[in-house]
Amino acid sequence: MKKRGSLLLLAAGVCLCTFALAQQPFANCAAAFVGNKMVVDSYTPKGQCRLSGGATGLLTVQTVELSPTQAKAVDKVDFKVAIRDKDTGTLHLFSGQTYKEIPVQDVLTTCKKGDRIVLLTVDNQYALPHNEIVVQ
Repeated sequence: MKKRGSLLLLAAGVCLCTFALAQQPFANCAAAFVGNKMVVDSYTPKGQCRLSGGATGLLTVQTVELSPTQAKAVDKVDFKVAIRDKDTGTLHLFSGQTYKEIPVQDVLTTCKKGDRIVLLTVDNQYALPHNEIVVQ
């Protein structure tokens, strides 16, 4: 009986390890959105994220379906928000909360021109290459 239990435990461990190894980190592309508009000007290595200090709408991070002509938002992703100070380069958490969406004006009230809003995914399955938004 003890041997049978050990074999079941071993089989379950092998299945769990195989499942864990099969998941690739950063396999799903994601982007920042305000309302239904993607913040990055082009989803390429040279893409830039800029946002007016007077912007309004919901800030989200969403998975995207990319095609040569567009990037379509699919699903909202959990994220945290930090602010990088323009003058010192110091990075601090906006709050300890995890968000699926937040009014962007709530974040902008803590920023000055030149600061950067930094978005952090909480799950490493999401690639968010354009995670810093310059406040103009």
